[in-house]
Amino acid sequence: MQSFRRLNTIAGWATFAVALLTYSLTVERTASFWDCGEFIACAYKLQVPHPPGAPFFLLIGRIFSLLAGGDVTQVAFWINMVSVLASAFTILFLCWTISMLAQKLIGKPESEYNTADSLLVVGSAVVGALVYTFSDTFWFSAVEAEVYGMSSFFTAIVVWAAFRWERIQDEAAANRWLIFIAYLIGLSIGVHLLNLVTLPALALIYYFKKTARPTFKGGAIAFIIGFAVLGVINAGIIPGLPSAAFVLEKFFVNTLGMPFSTGMTVFAVLFFAALIYALFWSNKNGRVYINTALLGLAFVLVGYISYIQVLVRSDFNPPINENDPSDALNFISYLKREQYGSRSLTYGPVFTSRPVDQKPGDPLFKKEGNKYVEYGNSPKYVYEPGDEMLFPRVYSSQQNHPQLYRQMLGLAEGQKPTFGDNLEFFFNYQLGHMYWRYLMWNFSGRESDQEGAGYLLPWSTDEGAPELLKTNKARDNFYMLPFLLGLFGIVFQYYRNRRDFLIVGLLFLFTGIALQVFLNSPPSEPRERDYIYVASYYFFAIWVGLGVMALAEGLRQYLKSDMTRNGAIVGLSLLVPVMMGAKSWDNHDRSNRYHSVDFAKNLLNSCAPNAILFTGGDNDTFPLWYAQEVEGFRRDVRVCNLSLLGTEWYIQQMKRKTYESEALPISLEFDQFNKGENDVIPFYEMSAVKDGIDLKQYINLVKQGSQAVRVPLTTGEMTSILPSSVLFLPIDKAAVDKANFVPSLLRPLVGDTLQWTIGKRDLYKPDLIMLDIIATNNWQRPIYFSSTLASDNYLNLKDHMQVEGYAYRLMPVRVDGASDGFVNTDIAANNLMKRSFWREMNNPNTYYDETYKGSPVLTARIAFFRLADQLIREGKKAEAKKVLDYSLSVIPDSTIPFDQISSNFVQLYFNVGDTKKALEIADTMVTRIDQNLTYNKTSGRQFGDVRSDLYSLNSIVEACKEAKQDALAQKYEALLEKHYSAYGG
Repeated sequence: MQSFRRLNTIAGWATFAVALLTYSLTVERTASFWDCGEFIACAYKLQVPHPPGAPFFLLIGRIFSLLAGGDVTQVAFWINMVSVLASAFTILFLCWTISMLAQKLIGKPESEYNTADSLLVVGSAVVGALVYTFSDTFWFSAVEAEVYGMSSFFTAIVVWAAFRWERIQDEAAANRWLIFIAYLIGLSIGVHLLNLVTLPALALIYYFKKTARPTFKGGAIAFIIGFAVLGVINAGIIPGLPSAAFVLEKFFVNTLGMPFSTGMTVFAVLFFAALIYALFWSNKNGRVYINTALLGLAFVLVGYISYIQVLVRSDFNPPINENDPSDALNFISYLKREQYGSRSLTYGPVFTSRPVDQKPGDPLFKKEGNKYVEYGNSPKYVYEPGDEMLFPRVYSSQQNHPQLYRQMLGLAEGQKPTFGDNLEFFFNYQLGHMYWRYLMWNFSGRESDQEGAGYLLPWSTDEGAPELLKTNKARDNFYMLPFLLGLFGIVFQYYRNRRDFLIVGLLFLFTGIALQVFLNSPPSEPRERDYIYVASYYFFAIWVGLGVMALAEGLRQYLKSDMTRNGAIVGLSLLVPVMMGAKSWDNHDRSNRYHSVDFAKNLLNSCAPNAILFTGGDNDTFPLWYAQEVEGFRRDVRVCNLSLLGTEWYIQQMKRKTYESEALPISLEFDQFNKGENDVIPFYEMSAVKDGIDLKQYINLVKQGSQAVRVPLTTGEMTSILPSSVLFLPIDKAAVDKANFVPSLLRPLVGDTLQWTIGKRDLYKPDLIMLDIIATNNWQRPIYFSSTLASDNYLNLKDHMQVEGYAYRLMPVRVDGASDGFVNTDIAANNLMKRSFWREMNNPNTYYDETYKGSPVLTARIAFFRLADQLIREGKKAEAKKVLDYSLSVIPDSTIPFDQISSNFVQLYFNVGDTKKALEIADTMVTRIDQNLTYNKTSGRQFGDVRSDLYSLNSIVEACKEAKQDALAQKYEALLEKHYSAYGG
């Protein structure tokens, strides 16, 4: 017995060491794209990230950041190490969990184990743990500062503790484990809520241990109780306690005239006093179950108290303070994630449904004077009968979602989806594309890192595949070996121990398919979402480990020697994770990747001092926050995220000074941009101002709530409108001359008025605030728009914008024909050639996935293209060639393959006289395009983008024609016609 336990302990720590070494060697040294920049910045200074926050994760990250020793460039690395360490511990507890479950399947008590038995149990645990170590999704989350590594750790230790509790016979000691589990669950709330979905399955563990003869009815009741506990924590404790406290808060403030926060304080005192009294009472009266439950609740709350950090830090109003949860109102909204809206899960509208009426929903409150004042209600929309359905999956009418639904389901324009269409989308897309595909990525193999890539099967070959697909570092075929082991484990556990099979199966389903049902994925996402289901892969890895035992049992009649059989099976099975690690290393090694931060610095350095920079999504903004907040880079630039500029709390934050950046020039007051106010400003043309309206006057009328720009809605409420599609802004020439930013060549074009057609379109709150900033700024501060924004975000002002690198600067001049802005070659060349950062971008051994190949690289190549093109137009061909050569040296094809933008370099190189380089790029791109298009047509699979490839090929043909490369032009044109006709052109 002792030898087994020693071996089991050593094996667990050995898998921990393998995982720790793997993740430490491959961890990102700086802030990754997506949420990592935000989390690192918030952990470093204990700020407030997007709801519902991760306060415990931030507290641990803050502690780890101190290991940087004052070197701000090392802060990101050490906070990333939080995920590394948490993930390594996840592997440790996975190994021990598989070991406990395997022992139940071996059929004899631990005291009777021989060496072969110990080898099989421990070997199975090690194989399962190492397969999960090298699985695609978990490895990805383990090497960056995201919450999923630590969330996985809490899931692992809670499940391990539950199975450990099951083995304890002493009642008093067992209850301590239950309280320990409750405390862990409470702490996990401060990381991610995913851990809560394990509760129904954990309730079954409790039931099976406490019941001598379990029944289906008893199991169902236990499961329902587990669900109820989940509901109590998720709805009753997390947002429920603050919501209940607000009821008392409103009474104390509005009725009794007490100061703000009095009711919240009284509620906290009364609640904890009642809990303490109940604990003493249950203990005194010997109510063991009640006392244990109350202690569990108390320890859940002890963990949940990490959210005090959110309240405390938000009250100091740090630079990153999302939702400003410093008071009861905003804190409740923060915990409920109201910023993201809601999705109907059981019954609701579909994408073709249109509301026919609106009813008042929950009341909205605000602080006014020394009271809470109700100022409106959240809307509840009413739909025509038949416009709603059960289990609505095709619900989203946002962005291009209706068009995508129609494409996926083959629906004609105007045709309503049926319930059958609804289920088809659920099974094919939500379960197939958004879950099954991800599961197979991890346990069968991944086709590539291209978004939407499929999985590989054992018979998937490289025959006929394009060279870029063959050499894609993320193309890893595991020949379904981990998946097959998992299937063997499922069958083996089902026949040997159905109780544990039910528990692990429920854990697998609840963290996977059930989670997908709850999330109700729309038809497109900003990125692949496999990381959401990482816990589901964790439980499948348990079955992978048990699959080793299944193989050994299956060979029992062929190999009679237990030691030989078990040793051979464990040894061969260990080759599976070894293969996974070897194949996956190159596409998980981030140790030399820095461009997420360098991209942010390049964007900031495209701006003049004291600038206002409008940005869009997460990857446009979070790396910039990291650069400014952690490394202190270009804090004079105020980053203004348009995705957040529709919220009242963010506008308020923009109206105050931060670091070297003064408050933004926003004239509108809180009541004009509060929640529910001016969210949408419909276009409603008025004949009196049909030819144009003064922008300053218009903003002032909105500010005053003037009836001149307001009309009644069908509900009777008044709303602001946009009365003209033409806006004009008087230009203060004295202010422009004083700022001295208009090039001498353009000064004669500065007129008395900036007039433009914004279009017959509705305005949204971010548009209104941007217009307010433009009108109020009076050319005192430089205003920039990131080149990564969607076209609507430029307010149709691009012909008044100057390109200075990665950003467009708003100018008081209009250049004819400059529909995409006009390039200032002096400023752009200085910013791109002398003030930009390109660490490891020319290292072919550094792995760059689709995130980098997308916006960051496209932005850089477009900037270089625009600069070189303008230099050629100005007759500066030698300088243009330097720009082109420099762009290829910092972002070479060997690291980031040529893309659609690169096809334009062919013509530019012809124009500057470097025919050799032009032909090299053309030949490389045409060869790849031919391979891609041929493969897509013959295989029925998708690699690359057909439209982009056809566009690039056409660009190269036209460039060759213009350069009089007639033979080559004819050859490429024939290829173009062949593929164009093949794709129905």
